[in-house]
This record gives sequence, structure tokens and C-alpha cells, in this order.
Amino acid sequence: MDSNNLIGSIDQELDYLQEIVGRGFATIKSYCLNDGKLDPVLMDEWQLCSYDLAFCTAEISAARSFCTYASALQNNSLVHNLCVSFSGETIQTVLNRLLSRAAELELSRGDILAAYDRKVIQTLLENFLTGESLSKIGEEICENDIQRLPSVLSDDIEMVRETFFRFANDVVIPLAEEIHRQDQDIPDSILKPAAELGCFGTCIPERFGGLQPDDKPNSLGMIVVTEELSRGSLGAAGSLITRPEIAARSLLSGGTAAQQERWLPKLAAGEMLCAISITEPNTGSDVAAVSLKASKTKGGWLLNGSKTWCTFAGKSELLVVLARTDGDLSLGYKGLSLFMIEKPAYAGHSFTHQQEQGGSLTGNAISTLGYRGMHSYDLFFEDYFVPEENLVGEEAGEGRGFYFTMEGFSGGRIQTAARATGVMQAAFENALSYAKDRQVFGKAVADYQLTRVKLTRMLATLTASRQFSYAVAEQMDNGGGQMEASLVKLFTCRAAEWISREALQIHGGMGYAEESTVSRLFVDARVLSIFEGAEETLALKVIARDLIAKA
Repeated sequence: MDSNNLIGSIDQELDYLQEIVGRGFATIKSYCLNDGKLDPVLMDEWQLCSYDLAFCTAEISAARSFCTYASALQNNSLVHNLCVSFSGETIQTVLNRLLSRAAELELSRGDILAAYDRKVIQTLLENFLTGESLSKIGEEICENDIQRLPSVLSDDIEMVRETFFRFANDVVIPLAEEIHRQDQDIPDSILKPAAELGCFGTCIPERFGGLQPDDKPNSLGMIVVTEELSRGSLGAAGSLITRPEIAARSLLSGGTAAQQERWLPKLAAGEMLCAISITEPNTGSDVAAVSLKASKTKGGWLLNGSKTWCTFAGKSELLVVLARTDGDLSLGYKGLSLFMIEKPAYAGHSFTHQQEQGGSLTGNAISTLGYRGMHSYDLFFEDYFVPEENLVGEEAGEGRGFYFTMEGFSGGRIQTAARATGVMQAAFENALSYAKDRQVFGKAVADYQLTRVKLTRMLATLTASRQFSYAVAEQMDNGGGQMEASLVKLFTCRAAEWISREALQIHGGMGYAEESTVSRLFVDARVLSIFEGAEETLALKVIARDLIAKA
């Protein structure tokens, strides 16, 4: 059976595996019900199983997306071979995860092992995952210098992608290494032309000066722009859209008409840069535990407390800040409200904004391994005054900040998946180029079987990540995809870590040198599984919780 004929059969095998995964979630549910409701304390006793099942679901979903893409390219044997090899390795990985948790999840090992005797799975594992088969695909990739697979995007979206591809090559990449090594601010030579191209408006409706259609969201434009900017540099360009994406979704979800008119046009035009301030030193990803205090005062609110990991806080003139407006801690997330705070822009690694009213906001940049250029800050608020009209939703928005934040985060997660894809693309391009040029033991690195296998797996995983993000974007534009946005982030961010690691490994010692691009990509990729929802939080508190509830 050739790869073309197999594509249509793989979905049934993925269904078979997902059904077993569903049984695992059902087992967890049976042990975590208390008076008919899921008990979070009981669920925490199943974290390892929940974590593994969440990854199984993400991997299966990625394989499905690859198959859908491959089916649209009937006559492309390379795409089909990559899809089949990726699907085979995904099935192998999922089966291994299920076998390791079978006893705990009360799953039949016989049902799991029976998968190996299913004709399609047997064909995948025995014929398409051999060293010879994978190496042959890698040989074709190297000989034809294939850096990415064909696009199935519309001409309009492809034109947008090509525009930012050139922008990354001509503007971002020449500056990326210096910005990273010197830990510099993102220069205006990137920010201004990015704004002129409409970069900051990709997630904002046309009626506010953005690029999104007013009648229906279209996230693909935002995704392809993010991919290409991230391919140039995650810290110097790839995250420029993330903050206006989160701010815009929050404002569109809960802001008044006046608030939307006030801030969205400026964000879309890049006239006002913004940062998102949610995380606190003692809360991490537990958004409901936010404790920054907002006290009512004449004409507004006084903020007291601290935030951390507020990326781009220095140069931003708008901070989106989640604070506790009700001192009753038992209210949890219901006591939180969202504020839009305007401040001057500051260059460098520290700043202090002293208000006429006497309040102050101080920021100090956190030294990081990678993701440099934007700088992430610790923030300290002391009697910092915020006008009442800056409370998102004004009076009606009090106590609803958590919901507005979550609306913003769903967009941030799919956008982070696109950032991961951009980093993967850059890592793959660098690895392919180096492998073809570098001579070791008398021949090019790319001429060795293991290198070719690595390149095959890298391009397959990169493509699966890209197509998975496209599929989830379509779901979100149609009003769904909230949990899937977490799934695609879970998969792609882990994939970016692995691909950047393999790219560095192909470079050998040179990959570990500061002067090599892959060293930057490697440390940048590591942050992706942490921000916009840490991997563990997404797997346990979002994905597993949702799937356990539905089991």
C-alpha cells in the first residue's frame, strides 16, 4: 500500500486511538466526582495520567491536521510520504503513552496491543518508519533544498505571508543577532516599518483601522504574519502582535464603545504599543489568584502591589493590568477587574513613572536566557492612580476582568502556536543549509542517514504544527476552538523545543557558539512552553479538565 492510498485510512486509526484515550479520561472522571461534580482536589491526584492523555490528544489532532492537508495535495508524493511517516510515529508515541498508563487508567492492554495488528498501523510502522524509508525522504529534501511544503492558502493570504517573509529577511534578520547578544530594545527601524505594513492591526477589525474583516474574524492573516516575524526573530519581531492581539480581544469582549474607539485605532496603527500585566510573583499561571489591589478612590482606583513577567512594559504606552477590585479573597476570579493604564514609553532596562497625584510605577527588566529585545519586567505599583474610565467595561466590567482576560488569552495561545512555527521554520532552514555545506569525515553532514532522518522528522513536525494551527484558527473564527487553541499551543511549543534542539545538534559545536543563529533559536524556543499558559497548566487545568468533563 503506497502513501497516497494510506492517507484516507489513517483517520480511522486515529479514531481508534482517541477512543481509548477517551476511556482513560472516563476512568479519571469516575474517581474524581464528588456529589456529581468534578472535584479539583481529587483531579490533582491524577495529574500524570491527565498530562499524558492531554499530549495524546494534541498529537492525534496534529496528525489529523496533517492528513487533511495532504489530502488536498493529491499528486505530491513528498507531502504524502511525510504525512504517513509523521502519522506512523505519532501512533507509535501515543501507543507507548497508553501502554505506560494502562494499569492506572484501567485500560485493556490487549486493546492497546491489538492496534499493532491492525493492517494500516502495521503497514505504517513496518514500511514507513524504517531508516531506509525516512532517509529516502530526507535525501529528496536535501537534493531539492525543500525548506517548506506547498501552501494551500488563498492567494490573498499567501501575498500577506510573502510580504512579511521579505520584511523578515530584509529588516529583522540583519538586526536579530545584535539585539539578542546585546540585549537591546527593539529599534524603531523594525517597529516603524512593521507598523506601516499593518503588523499591529492583524487582529483588529477594519472599522478600527485594523486588517480583520468587520463581518467575520479571519485569523489566518495574523498567523502567517506571526510565523514570518518569528522566523526572523522571536524576541525582536515575532511577539509584536501578541500583546495587541490579547488587548484587542479583551476590549472587543468587554470594553465599552468609547473604550474601543479610544484604544483600538491606536493599537492597530502602532501609534501605541502595549503590554499585558497578569502574572504575579506568587501566582504564576493561576490567574484566579491575582492579588494586585485596586482600591476605589475619587474619580478612579489606586493600585498597590507587584506584577512580574510583563513583557515589553518599558516601551509600551498602554498596560493591560488585571487587579483585584473586591477585597473578599473567597470570590476568587469573580473579584478581578481589567484596567487599561496609559504611561510614557521608556527605553532601556528600568523605568519609574511618577504621577502628579503622588503614585508611582517602577519597572525592572528580568535577565533571561533568550527572548531578548522585548524585555520582561517586574512591576511595582504604589498608590498608582487609574481613572475610572480606564476600567474595561467601566461599572459593568467590575468583577469581570477574568473573563475578559481569558478571551484575550485564547487568541494569544493560537498566536503563540504561530510563533513556535516561525521559530521551527528558522531552525529547519538553518539546519538544512548547514547540513548540506558542512563536510565531516569526507562528506557532507546531509549525506549521512541519521541527518536525513532528522531532517525528515523536522520538516514533518514543522508541517503538522503549521497545519494544526491553521485548522484551529478556522475553528476559532467559526466561534469554537477555545480548548483546541490550548491543544495546538501544547503541541507546537514542545515541537519547537525539539526541532531547535535537533537543528543545534546538526551544527555540532558551532551550534553551541553564540555566533550561530541556532543558539539563539534554541534559547528562544525554550520560553514558548512557559508563557501564554504554561505547558502543565494547559494540559491539566484546561485540556484535561475539559475532556474529563465531557467523558
